[in-house]
Amino acid sequence: MKVDVLTVGGGPGGIIASVTAKKNYPEKNVLLVRKEEKAVVPCGIPYIFGTLDSVDKDIMSSAVLTNNGVDLLIDEVVDLNVEEKIVKTKGGKEISYDKLILATGSQPIVLPIPGHELEGVWFVKKSYEYLSRLKEAIDAANDIVIIGGGFIGVEFADEIAKKGKRVTIVEILPHLLGKAFDEEFCKVAEEELTKKGVKVLTGSKVKSIEGDGKVEKVVLDDGSEIKADVVIMSVGAKPEVSLAKKAGIKLGYTGAIEIDTFMRTSAKDVFAVGDCAEHKCYLTDVGVCPMLASIAVAGARLAGSNLYQIRVMKRTPESISVFSTFVGETAFGSCGLTETMARSLGYDIVVGEFTGADKHPGTLPDTKKQTVKLVVARSSGMLIGAQVMGGKSIGELINLLGLAIQEKLTAAELATTQIGTHPLLTAPPTAYPVIMAALNVLSKL
Repeated sequence: MKVDVLTVGGGPGGIIASVTAKKNYPEKNVLLVRKEEKAVVPCGIPYIFGTLDSVDKDIMSSAVLTNNGVDLLIDEVVDLNVEEKIVKTKGGKEISYDKLILATGSQPIVLPIPGHELEGVWFVKKSYEYLSRLKEAIDAANDIVIIGGGFIGVEFADEIAKKGKRVTIVEILPHLLGKAFDEEFCKVAEEELTKKGVKVLTGSKVKSIEGDGKVEKVVLDDGSEIKADVVIMSVGAKPEVSLAKKAGIKLGYTGAIEIDTFMRTSAKDVFAVGDCAEHKCYLTDVGVCPMLASIAVAGARLAGSNLYQIRVMKRTPESISVFSTFVGETAFGSCGLTETMARSLGYDIVVGEFTGADKHPGTLPDTKKQTVKLVVARSSGMLIGAQVMGGKSIGELINLLGLAIQEKLTAAELATTQIGTHPLLTAPPTAYPVIMAALNVLSKL
């Protein structure tokens, strides 16, 4: 079997790379190979256990492929020969390609905690069948312990608590979400979870998971014990690069596949997108692997566009790492460097903050407080980081601030930005939080 463009992996990166390839090169035949018959929406996984209450409501439709002329094969690629440009599948197929896009994603990190192999210990896998079994286990459980207080762990805790379960989240760092936010933002997230009935244990390390064949309790390093019917280990993910590594493709600093600004790997005619691809931090130039769908699809559009000719130049080849989440009744967003990160890296910075209402007047129904924190390099006045929290409107506000970092805007430029406002949709023009926080920076500069 021969194809022009072959994509291995069917997550957001693989789908968008394939569709973009077909749109840019309609005369080429494009084939996507993925293991799962039903592919779940990765970002929606925590919501299967609360808001959606169903795995089937978190499925990526294959119609986006077939409607755009992309062929789909349910199989698993197990071998890659980059010299002969051939892959072999678990189902016995041999496929030759002209261009190859690796979108092999990531796998959950498994900490070698004694007892992690017990029945009832689960991981965050992007598998329809696995997640279906996990949902059954959670529905039948009363006491759930989540190990890891990053985005996924926090979202799992928030969602499962909606079902009336007793939930404990254990995080080794001083605060939940501590790698993406400064302390004052983390504390609000912790308060939101506590209000939902979640027991939050920070600065705590799991010593062991114990039970007679099946999990019964989690033991912490201070000797305390937590009753558990289900344990969910959510301590991050690692790039799935076994196929690339076996084929001799160069890996980067993080262990993900090294790519250039056009998403090309060290192997001729082989591209990589999504969680398996390494990016550079926009502000530190260090290799990073953010594992965000937004970054995956941005890279996928580049790869799909540039397969045969360089058609699209990436203005910012590095990663800004724009994050957002929703905990309890509060939304949180972050991009670039936090104040803590910037100071630890030696930046001379100025911080500007402002809290106001997200509607005007503030007496309108459903008005929420909106807090904006800007981190600015003192010498240049350039924005290098931002954090926001408030109502759901901050989801797009953090994207605006991510663009400001990408475009290297200064505090002065942010303070004089022209904006459109409406009483029901935005903060007032007289106290728009981004502008007011920028003015706060300028007053310090």
